[in-house]
Amino acid sequence: MGNVILVTIVKGTIIYILALILTRKVGTKFMSQMNFFDFVMGTSFGSIIAYDIIDTKFTTVSATTALILFSIITSITAYLNIKSFKIRKLINSEPITLVENGSIVDENMKKLKITVNELKMKLREKSAFNLADVEFAIMETDGQLSVLPKADKKPLTPYHLNIQTTSAGLERDIIIDGVVMEENLKYIGLDRKWLDVELNKQKIKDVSEIFYAGVDNTKKLYISKRNKSNEYPGKYGIE
Repeated sequence: MGNVILVTIVKGTIIYILALILTRKVGTKFMSQMNFFDFVMGTSFGSIIAYDIIDTKFTTVSATTALILFSIITSITAYLNIKSFKIRKLINSEPITLVENGSIVDENMKKLKITVNELKMKLREKSAFNLADVEFAIMETDGQLSVLPKADKKPLTPYHLNIQTTSAGLERDIIIDGVVMEENLKYIGLDRKWLDVELNKQKIKDVSEIFYAGVDNTKKLYISKRNKSNEYPGKYGIE
């Protein structure tokens, strides 16, 4: 039994390090853009690792040992990732520029094994539908794409127009499923009387008619009433 635990620990440590190195070599794309082929490869990796670590005769002991081992190693790796910049760089790699000054960096595209079509798809997810509108596009260490539009393509904001604005802040829950959150009302300096007045303005006679209501820092009340109508297939455009 002791030999099984020891062998599991040794094999698990070696395979963890090997898997970390191989995953690092595969590239950031493996984390961020899994197509069907990548999914099959990922599940195959997991199956191979599990098969190689777990002893077939002492499955329970071996699997439990491997689970505890991986939890400990993961915690240690996370700690070292915080404490050491070199280890952080080794494990997480670095942000990689895919578009620089409006031009695609093809060497980095090849390094990450990303096609132009995949890059354009990720840009569209960031509301950048034309490469000509992009100044920089950077693949972050978590596999997400950060996009900086060209100066003349950035949307105008109140700041550009020298307009003073007031922050709405976070919306506070006031009513959930017909129940008034009295504590939240008190926290933002409002009371039930204020709420009743606001509900009357919107011709709501009772809080039971409301599924959700929230208030922001500007005292603006958002209300979503209960939907009493029967849903039929395709009503909301989702099957």
